[in-house]
Amino acid sequence: MSHAGSVKSIVYALLANFGIAIAKSGAAIYTGSGAMLAEAIHSFADCGNQGLLFLGLRRAKIGPSKNYPLGHGKAIFFWSFVVALILFSMGGVFSIYEGIHKLHAYEPINSPLVAIVVLLLGVIMEGASLFGCIRQINKIKGNQNLWQWAKDSRQSELIVILGEDLAAITGLIFALLSIILAVVTGNMVFDAIGSIGIGILLVIVSFFLATKIKGLLIGQSVEKDVAEDIEHFIEKQESVREVLNLITLQLGAQVMVAVKAKMNPTSTAGEMINNINVCEAALKKHNPNIQWVFFEPDLKD
Repeated sequence: MSHAGSVKSIVYALLANFGIAIAKSGAAIYTGSGAMLAEAIHSFADCGNQGLLFLGLRRAKIGPSKNYPLGHGKAIFFWSFVVALILFSMGGVFSIYEGIHKLHAYEPINSPLVAIVVLLLGVIMEGASLFGCIRQINKIKGNQNLWQWAKDSRQSELIVILGEDLAAITGLIFALLSIILAVVTGNMVFDAIGSIGIGILLVIVSFFLATKIKGLLIGQSVEKDVAEDIEHFIEKQESVREVLNLITLQLGAQVMVAVKAKMNPTSTAGEMINNINVCEAALKKHNPNIQWVFFEPDLKD
């Protein structure tokens, strides 16, 4: 698992969100649209999201120490959780509040054409960000569809960016439809409904992401196919008769493996130790993400 693709996706999202956040803010002030204001807040929140993900990737690179013997790889999970739980939820709650406020004290939208143009520009920019994210995901997801990959993947930062981009595209469509309906019908309540819809969308996405990343924070294993590959590789080693038990732990981009195996008989204990060392080195070469291997020879589990 490499973070190179994640960094590219974060950069795409940051550039798109910052540019459109400025445009949305200007349009919200000029038009007085609640849905546009909700979208502006959403875009600025997403910029903060990308900053926290960069921080998480940076912290995850800190190596092992006495107090953190397995390094800081899970830092990216923590910051991804913060993004999902706080920034998304705050953006969602604010949008809902703004929409409810507009229901009781809404004002007509000034120059709705400006808002529509900005939202269409946002769809294009967010679409480019989403395309870049999906392109990076396609390089690693194999034969899985996008939904299956999102459920099974351990790359929390890519999952968050995907969720952000999908929410952004959908939110822009909500805002666009609400403003068009408000202009066509002359009923500004549609603008308020658009803001509430955007808020509900953000809360739903936040809940999904937080639930997904919670598992990684608690201590999730590697993906099923990766675990099976590790087990099969160990069993193919000449010195190994049978894998009795295998435990894996995803630590950011790094992986820890604990294995209990029945070894083929050797004439000395030193020879068995050497066989184990050779097996560990071969496993790390086979899967460069594996940083720690704890190997226990035994006769039964």
